[in-house]
Amino acid sequence: MEKNTTISRLKSGFKSSFWVANIMELFERLAYYGQATILSIFLRDHLKFSEIETGQLSSIFGGLIYLLPVFAGSLADKYGFRKAFSFAFLVLAVGYFLIGSTGMAIFSGFYSNFSLYWILIVILIFTAIGGSFIKPSVLGTVALSTTSETKSLGYAIYYWLVNMGAAIGPLLAFLVRDSFGIEFVYLVSAVSCGLMFITTRFLFKEPAEKSKEEVQELKQVMLNLVKVLANFRFIIFLLIFGLYWVLFWQFFIIIPFFISDFISPDAPIELILSVGAWTIILLQIPVNRLTKNIPTQQAILIGFVFAMISWLLWYFFLPLTPGREGISIFLIVLGIFLFSVGEQTQAPRFYEYVSVLAPKGQEALFQGYAFLPIAIAWGFGGTLGGWLYETFVKQTNQPRMVFLILFLIGLAATIFMYLYSIYIKRSKKS
Repeated sequence: MEKNTTISRLKSGFKSSFWVANIMELFERLAYYGQATILSIFLRDHLKFSEIETGQLSSIFGGLIYLLPVFAGSLADKYGFRKAFSFAFLVLAVGYFLIGSTGMAIFSGFYSNFSLYWILIVILIFTAIGGSFIKPSVLGTVALSTTSETKSLGYAIYYWLVNMGAAIGPLLAFLVRDSFGIEFVYLVSAVSCGLMFITTRFLFKEPAEKSKEEVQELKQVMLNLVKVLANFRFIIFLLIFGLYWVLFWQFFIIIPFFISDFISPDAPIELILSVGAWTIILLQIPVNRLTKNIPTQQAILIGFVFAMISWLLWYFFLPLTPGREGISIFLIVLGIFLFSVGEQTQAPRFYEYVSVLAPKGQEALFQGYAFLPIAIAWGFGGTLGGWLYETFVKQTNQPRMVFLILFLIGLAATIFMYLYSIYIKRSKKS
């Protein structure tokens, strides 16, 4: 009887908009990570950009797609999540198609008349504008379509589905790249987002709590932005977290370069990078239940330590000589697995923490700020990764220095987060 009551409570704790929004997020992540796993190789090996140019283009796209939610979240709060989803998926579908078209033979005559670097900058900015509306709208929907009893589980389910998309997307990307060509991966991403545009128009309903809220004037929304930025402790927390994400995004910049150059250009890069997502799919819910009583700061610190260990493992043990490809793949997979164990310990708790801070009616706004550290990491980390690889691998032939530098960044992040947790504890006592 008690078990049935618990199941019934869980069912009633999730509104229909929760499930529709999370399924759409699944397909959006499928599209995003499908192309993200091959973006650096697509830009360097297919479009013939240098490592630094590849890093710069990746920084522009990744930085904006996670920075713009700061503003997109406020607009989603003002105009509604349904309109935000519709705009986002339509722009993403067009944008992904345009990115892929730069590498398609059928469009080569058109693009040959312009600077491909600047064309891609325009296309990537356009695509990022659309993508920036997804996260705050999904997370805002989760916040409004769950109860206090189911909110923590709701964010765990959200993060689990995000990683399901991050696992399936690279698998499809590998199959498409192997069968049709790397540029057609973007066509799959475009189709996925196009289908979600249709889903939004026919199936998604604005959360009841949202539809009853008084719509704020844009002036008030901008004042709220200033108030959030004035929250010194919150901003410091996000900046420290940015160092962690610098390490994470190197999986999509530096690791594909290492696999292509030191193992094989034909190695299944997409499948190797999807190990992290599969790890989280299998372990996220159990880990969430096992670590629910761990304080938020401690859980985040655990994630930082695991991230640091991954790069240290590669610095000491990753073979960088021909003939040991099997060992290299195993160690890369092991490092990604360790990183993911730490990630799934801290990530859902991070989102929950930000949700608790959000004032009523500003859920999407504050969730937009939750992606500020990711924006910092992409905006800085893409260019950093390209520069590190070109400097220490191509110019000075010191590839292990790349791993050492990234380990030191992880060490700094861990120390800063530890000091931050001490500061928070003391401030609560005073």
